[in-house]
Amino acid sequence: MTESNPRISRITKAVIPAAGLGTRFLPATKATPKEMLPVVDKPAIQYVVEEAVSAGLDDVLMITGRNKRPLEDHFDRNYELESALQRKGDAGRLAKVQESSDLATIHYVRQGDPRGLGHAVLCAAPHVGAEPFAVLLGDDLIDPRDPLLARMVQVQERTGGSVVALMEVAPEQIHLYGCAAVKPTEEDDVVEVTGLVEKPEPAEAPSNYAIIGRYVLNPRIFDILRTTEPGRGGEIQLTDALQQLAENHTTATTAEGGPVHGVVFRGRRYDTGDRGDYLRAIVRLACEREDLGPDFRAWLRHYVTEEMQRT
Repeated sequence: MTESNPRISRITKAVIPAAGLGTRFLPATKATPKEMLPVVDKPAIQYVVEEAVSAGLDDVLMITGRNKRPLEDHFDRNYELESALQRKGDAGRLAKVQESSDLATIHYVRQGDPRGLGHAVLCAAPHVGAEPFAVLLGDDLIDPRDPLLARMVQVQERTGGSVVALMEVAPEQIHLYGCAAVKPTEEDDVVEVTGLVEKPEPAEAPSNYAIIGRYVLNPRIFDILRTTEPGRGGEIQLTDALQQLAENHTTATTAEGGPVHGVVFRGRRYDTGDRGDYLRAIVRLACEREDLGPDFRAWLRHYVTEEMQRT
């Protein structure tokens, strides 16, 4: 295996876009950010921050918008609540409350005009500077037993350029995702990305490799995003900027920004992007919890049996 490139910066920064309105979860998200909706007993956004920290990225920037103040409150100290728990001697709940405020150094910047994921990432440019960085989308929760982000960081630090997370999906589902044209490398879980297209029709998709919500990006992406025209949906698409990076590397005289690679993910992913998948994610995670799983699985078996008998 190729040794790490000493000229490539060690990645320490993660960017989490969190400015979306969450319209698919209305009316729950009228006054509550969708990122704060609980997945069992933690808000979805905390799972994402924990994933970044476990991969060694403890400098986190959240791209927020209006009505997102609860995000900041969640990762801040709550002295009144902590004092109340201390007086009660409730060390277990006190530890859970303090955990979120001790996870990482978290910064916030507002995306004043929500113009798509590419625009949200561009808002991170002053904080990130000239360093490679990770982007984590809150709709995709990755099981901590499957360290996808750590693997992506490893690949980027060795190869430079940018790395996207890919997952094979059924052909009829590819129109829901960005899609990558790829060619194999010497590693089974790593491919070179030669092209990308945002939400193609199945007949026009170059593969069934879908881009899921994890990226490790070369800072050159900011220069491209500044000149990227609105694409699908009238928004500035990160996929379009990555397509230009991939195209520059394979066809242009300059390879500035490096190649684009994909890490093919075959682990456990919990999609909280729509109501049905959100509920399924809660059930799966609850079933796997040591403190909840045994009783919950027993109830679930009983409930499903009763429902089958009724039909």
